[in-house]
Amino acid sequence: MRFLVLLALIALTGCGSEVAADNPVTYAADAVSVLESPEHGPQLCAEMATSLPPQCGGPDIVGWDWSKVRHESVRGTKWGWYRVVGTWDGSRLTLTEPPGAAVERASEEHSLDSPCPVPEGGWRPADPAKATREALQVTKQRLDNEEAVGGVWLDQSYLDSIPGYDGSKREWSEKYANDPAKLVLNVKFTGDLTGREAWVRESWGGALCVSQAQRSEETLRQIQEFIGDDLGQRFTSTSVDIMKEQVVVGVWVADEELQQRLDDKYGEGVVHLQAALKPVR
Repeated sequence: MRFLVLLALIALTGCGSEVAADNPVTYAADAVSVLESPEHGPQLCAEMATSLPPQCGGPDIVGWDWSKVRHESVRGTKWGWYRVVGTWDGSRLTLTEPPGAAVERASEEHSLDSPCPVPEGGWRPADPAKATREALQVTKQRLDNEEAVGGVWLDQSYLDSIPGYDGSKREWSEKYANDPAKLVLNVKFTGDLTGREAWVRESWGGALCVSQAQRSEETLRQIQEFIGDDLGQRFTSTSVDIMKEQVVVGVWVADEELQQRLDDKYGEGVVHLQAALKPVR
């Protein structure tokens, strides 16, 4: 009986493995570029060089048929933007359904508002004589040399109150944007904040918000520099998000095991994997 039970377990295990192998994970990208040139077949592209024809490098895409999709073509190079669905073997995508038109998603926008409470009477310069572009430049240079800085940004929310303001128009930006007397300089520091505001005030007299950072920007930049050694795969982009205090790494596919390894090494959420291809089942 024990022998029969053992055989049954082996049979069940073998069936389970076969089922898993027959049902690989399917991935999708809602908006990705595909390019084929005389030098290589169809490839997924994270970014395309703005030459004519454009150029890019990326993983191969299997099962592509240009006659079935709308595309641009110049001197033997074909390209376009699409929604793609397929299986991933670690280096290439094999289509499991016909490509469709790209589906653009609204990009995530980070709020650049100041985390400090608005002072009574609103944000105003503490010392108008030092609320100048020259003073701002000097202050930024000082902050660049301070290891404890977790991030520096300008809160320009005052622009929202200007009737009809259009930042895409150069004349509007030149007239209203970066007005030192109205913007709020934001600085995050790690460690004890005692004395930090007074230190910034030595060179800056405009509105100021000093807040707490858990990690310095220098630490995040160092992680960004060497993150490729931890991935075991090519990445498509890296950036530092000072608001979330994260290193954001663009990859084609992100798996839970890799994310866990990065969390264990750097801390939970310090490195965020941003996958172009996401599992759909």
